[in-house]
Amino acid sequence: MQKEFKRYTVTAALPYANGPVHLGHLAGVYVPADIYVRYLRLRNRDVIFVCGSDEHGVPITIKAKQEGVTPQDIVDKYHNIIKESFEKFGISFDVYSRTSAPIHYETASDFFKTLYEKGEFVEKESEQYFDEAANQFLADRYITGTCPRCGNEGAYGDQCEKCGSSLSPTELINPVSKLSGGKPVLRKTSHWYLPLDKHEQWLRQWILEEHKEWKTNVYGQCKSWLDSGLQPRAVSRDLDWGIPVPVDGAKGKVLYVWFDAPIGYISATRSIRPDWEKYWKDKDTRLIHFIGKDNIVFHCIVFPAMLKAHGDYVLPENVPANEFLNLESDKISTSRNWAVWLHEYLVDFPCKEDVLRYVLTANAPETKDNDFTWKDFQTRNNSELVGILGNFVNRAMVLTHKYYEGKLPQIGQLNDQEKEIIENIASIKSLIEENLEQFKFREALKEFMNLARIGNKYLADTEPWSLIKTNPEKVKDILNLSLQIAANIAILGEPFVPFTSLKLRNMLGIKKWSWDDAGKTDILPTGHQLNKPELLYAKIEDDVIEAQLKRLANIKAANAVATALVTPQKPNINYDSFSAMDIRTGVILEAEIVPKTKKLLKLTIDTGIDKRTVVSGIAEYYTPEQCIGQQVCILVNLEPRELKGITSNGMILMASDANGKLVFVSPTEKVKPGSEVK
Repeated sequence: MQKEFKRYTVTAALPYANGPVHLGHLAGVYVPADIYVRYLRLRNRDVIFVCGSDEHGVPITIKAKQEGVTPQDIVDKYHNIIKESFEKFGISFDVYSRTSAPIHYETASDFFKTLYEKGEFVEKESEQYFDEAANQFLADRYITGTCPRCGNEGAYGDQCEKCGSSLSPTELINPVSKLSGGKPVLRKTSHWYLPLDKHEQWLRQWILEEHKEWKTNVYGQCKSWLDSGLQPRAVSRDLDWGIPVPVDGAKGKVLYVWFDAPIGYISATRSIRPDWEKYWKDKDTRLIHFIGKDNIVFHCIVFPAMLKAHGDYVLPENVPANEFLNLESDKISTSRNWAVWLHEYLVDFPCKEDVLRYVLTANAPETKDNDFTWKDFQTRNNSELVGILGNFVNRAMVLTHKYYEGKLPQIGQLNDQEKEIIENIASIKSLIEENLEQFKFREALKEFMNLARIGNKYLADTEPWSLIKTNPEKVKDILNLSLQIAANIAILGEPFVPFTSLKLRNMLGIKKWSWDDAGKTDILPTGHQLNKPELLYAKIEDDVIEAQLKRLANIKAANAVATALVTPQKPNINYDSFSAMDIRTGVILEAEIVPKTKKLLKLTIDTGIDKRTVVSGIAEYYTPEQCIGQQVCILVNLEPRELKGITSNGMILMASDANGKLVFVSPTEKVKPGSEVK
């Protein structure tokens, strides 16, 4: 049996202030969080809804370098864009704060010092990559290289965005600094670590035994991490942008963003509530985190470990993370500008906030990645919001004004169909509640729309515009019941389509209402005066959608051109560095797919010196049969490296064409294996 809570603290993932918010963010985090909070408020629950800009991540510093400005310039710019977009879109935060605020510096510093003084950290020395040209240690995102899992040459030091693997910088093949383009070197540095391995036992019990009700994607990812064994995680880093580590001997070190950012929920609450502690420390508070799937580990394992180590805080009761939303069957990418940005949507589609909320909820990536398409957006608006919900309300309103001067007629004797409709209204309300309590927002929205479908079908079946000629008394029953359904739509729709709900309540003249009124058919009294009817939604024409599709096509074309451009020259090297490379011609004798991979081939190559094994990420472009007999150029004195349990001795030279396809670099004439390439 679920515990009853006195209050709720609901958090939404802090967006990085290095760019605007796009549809993927909305579908994954902010729309479901807002639906849930609006529902709680309607139930008169004590709830606080907190969020804010994450302003200390490495993406901030990267963006600043790209634009030639300071990190503070970047966060100021995008914090304001994001905050204003959320407000216009109707995301009803109680507070939207920022991690550059003084109260956050104070809160995060105090949190660190508490754990430090309790001996919850371990300090240790490690080797990290250092850019000698830039004279600084490199954050993970400042390092790129080849992914050891899939062969992607653009993997970051913390993650490969192509295969989704979590990485460490030292795992990358051929690492390169994004600051100078040079090869980084390993240098010793000292940092503080949160020993997650120390917390593994209670985390395993707490998650795997006490929270089996968590969504399968959340539970499964947590189990995978726990089964792999938790490792200590650095809470500080060498960087000049962030909250300084508040202890002696920490010059040049700041709090790692993963440690700093979630504390932003606490500092945001502190900024508006003198009684903030009861929302974070009282055992009768239910803490809920809304996040995307890329933040599951931080909110289910790392942040709870921090809270537990501190000792005063409640732990999250649920973390209803969503999967990712794609755009027109392609992964949303800020670097490729492949996205629909919220602030631009609000300009292109004025007064259509609820249309987007509806579509994103109806197609929410709750259990798997889903796809947003402009055609589906248009269809759902025109067929469902205009054709069903809007059509039903407009008919009921217009006919009541036409026949009864806008006053609600008295209801009389109801038939079996109408009694069944009344039962269904109460049932739908219960189903909406049940689904919202279980974070099943798609199902809850579906039930809400079923109410509109019932009303629309009822009017279509009874045809009061025809019946008025033969049975005017029955028309009173029909329109009374129809308007009671509309009143239920106005109340039950508030979490999903709040702008529509407000507009409909004003049209119906509902001044006092509550969630408890829904599910009934006496919300509007007999003789109640309706206000002037207005259309709730308008059709979206083809040319509007075509304009959006054309914009995306132009972006795709621009990306193709950018890909085709020649890569800038790397930093100069001296002749000795070049002559140290031993490149020979060779012939591929054997080739086979590396098991459990899609892109790696195991090649046996006659180098003229010997016959050796090389693992190469070319399976996406060549079958094993196409490789056998192929002349290649091979770097034979590259340090051996193990990939998927196979020792790779060398690297074959490939060229990348305009579309990113890899092609062999081969002699134009047949030459003897072992011939030197000079």
